[in-house]
Amino acid sequence: MSPSELLKTIPDPYEIVRRSLNAYFTTFHDHTASGVNNIPKTGPIIFASNHSSFYDPPVIGIKSPRPIHYLARDTLFKGFFGECLRAIGTVPIARGTADVTSIKAIFKVLKQGEATAIFPEGTRSLDGSLQAPQAGTGMIAIKAKATVVPTRIFGAFEAFGRDQKLPTLSKRIHIVYGKALSAEDLDPGKEHPERYLEASKKIMHAIDKLQPSHIPVV
Repeated sequence: MSPSELLKTIPDPYEIVRRSLNAYFTTFHDHTASGVNNIPKTGPIIFASNHSSFYDPPVIGIKSPRPIHYLARDTLFKGFFGECLRAIGTVPIARGTADVTSIKAIFKVLKQGEATAIFPEGTRSLDGSLQAPQAGTGMIAIKAKATVVPTRIFGAFEAFGRDQKLPTLSKRIHIVYGKALSAEDLDPGKEHPERYLEASKKIMHAIDKLQPSHIPVV
């Protein structure tokens, strides 16, 4: 049996990957989470998170009870590795067309009532501090009528910041899932001159207010 055929026999590839990554992060980074109960059980949701590390995408998902559809460059979808990405629900985006393609892909996921993760800042922080948001996250949340879960990752920058070639093991990582915000909570109204940017600013403000819990949920 070929690796590709073997992959098709696995009942839930996403869960296997999630558990494997959870074991890695829990073992080498004492990864914990709080606010898991704030994640809606049904409906389209956006995990809107700060972004400072290569670790951020998996860290957002491994403690979540909801599977997350991530976006990845289409150049990664080759051979067996590409089939693995598809098996766990990863959405390919063409290089050079990320803005249009990714937005369409995200809308498709949310229309199906599923979850995705977005970084309102757009790029990884140079020093680990929060950056100003772009308007895209607010626009997607409002147009898709999706619930936003403000999410903040602590310790990932120290463990694997953008200038590091290899992760620093033993650095503790903690993720906080904040109280969910509806599209109505975020929308300042059609007449607002910077409607979508204002919505993104509200999301970043909610992220900024999140602090590590003293009673983490592992």
